[in-house]
Amino acid sequence: MPTVKPISDLRNRFKNISTLVHKKDEPVIITKNGESNMVVMSYDYYKRITTKIELYEKLAVAEAEEAAGAPTYDLDDVIKDVKKSLGV
Repeated sequence: MPTVKPISDLRNRFKNISTLVHKKDEPVIITKNGESNMVVMSYDYYKRITTKIELYEKLAVAEAEEAAGAPTYDLDDVIKDVKKSLGV
């Protein structure tokens, strides 16, 4: 269950919210007038989710290329070719 805090806590208890997002390692939803308004998260959490999004975007491109008939390569063959080109 996500943690929800009023915007006044962000203003008056910033240090507590900062500690909370780092300790729980999840975002905190900030409300304004009883409605969700923004999300506060640690930088580490932000980097993890943006890295996942970038990976999913790359996978979507690869799947679209495969569906369009682009050639595919077996990982073992690629490793052999790389080792061969490196003289290993």
